[in-house]
Amino acid sequence: MSNNKSFGSKIWSLFRNNTVPFMFVVICAVCIPISGFSLNYLLAEIITRIARNSFLILSLLIPIMAGMGLNFGMTLGAMAGEIGLILVSDWQIWGIPGMVLAMIISIPISVLLGVICGKIMNLARGREMITGYIMNYFINGIYQLIVLYAMGAIIPIVHSSIILPRGYGIRNTVSLLSMRQSLDNLLAIRFGGIKIPVMTFAVVALLCLFIVWFRKTKLGQDMRAVGQDMEVARAAGIDVERTRIISIVMSTVLAGFGMIIYLQNMGNLSTYTAHSQIGMFCIAALLVGGASVDRASIGNVFLGVTLFHLMFIVAPSAGTVLMGDSMIGEYFRVFVSYAVITFALIMYETKKRRTSSLAGRELALAQKEADK
Repeated sequence: MSNNKSFGSKIWSLFRNNTVPFMFVVICAVCIPISGFSLNYLLAEIITRIARNSFLILSLLIPIMAGMGLNFGMTLGAMAGEIGLILVSDWQIWGIPGMVLAMIISIPISVLLGVICGKIMNLARGREMITGYIMNYFINGIYQLIVLYAMGAIIPIVHSSIILPRGYGIRNTVSLLSMRQSLDNLLAIRFGGIKIPVMTFAVVALLCLFIVWFRKTKLGQDMRAVGQDMEVARAAGIDVERTRIISIVMSTVLAGFGMIIYLQNMGNLSTYTAHSQIGMFCIAALLVGGASVDRASIGNVFLGVTLFHLMFIVAPSAGTVLMGDSMIGEYFRVFVSYAVITFALIMYETKKRRTSSLAGRELALAQKEADK
């Protein structure tokens, strides 16, 4: 009987700790047969989306390790990557050289924005996520000002294909067709009619190896110590504020690289909106994989991107079959993105309060025993 209870409690504990992934497995299991898509089509789409989004989502792991929660400020890096792509498009440098140059251009911009964001987050300790979210709006205003007015007027832009007819400001869409899938097509192989972008997966694998290695370094260990307890880390001689800023800077730089990989796959850049939802969707995908505000792994990234984007693929078609309107699926997947983040934050806060309450009761019991 006790064994059955133990097994039941383990199952319940597994479900409670992975509620969001289980929910998405159920949603996908219901929607896949209704959508009518073939297995080959779904596999091809999932492989494409894993290659396109994984680098961006992996950039979120380092701030979580440093105890800074979900880095909504990753969008700052995405904007830096977009500026790099706009400039190389004007210079007509395409393919892998264009991607590499765009990444090099994005680095100093990402570092500057990351330092500013990290310093502000240090001032708003305990409220880093909402601070990062608001920082997006602030920096987005500056980005719009630069792209809409400074480019062409102050920053030289030569090619009329990307500049507005008035002579300054960038068009709503910048074509990246000459760069489209440059990385994805490099060493790509086809298996059963499905394209596998080997080089893109190799770049993602390198980032995974870097994260695994980085966790073992002195700086990585410092970040983990800061994430566990800032006061203990400070007492151990770790510069807590500097360590937290470095984690945000690294995340911002990697997000810039990830945005360039993402956009080369898409083949066009929506100048004013491409970055607007990227942070939200990346964070939602990470949470769908079973991550939380204070714990995330590489496995959570790949499980999350698979389940989240599988839902993205099948939901519109399932909505069309069930309701006769594909927009139902569109509304559903946007609603789910926000709902997942809200649910994960509520669960995190509930768990934290439960742990704090339990620790308080244990301390009170220990105090009573000491008084006796």
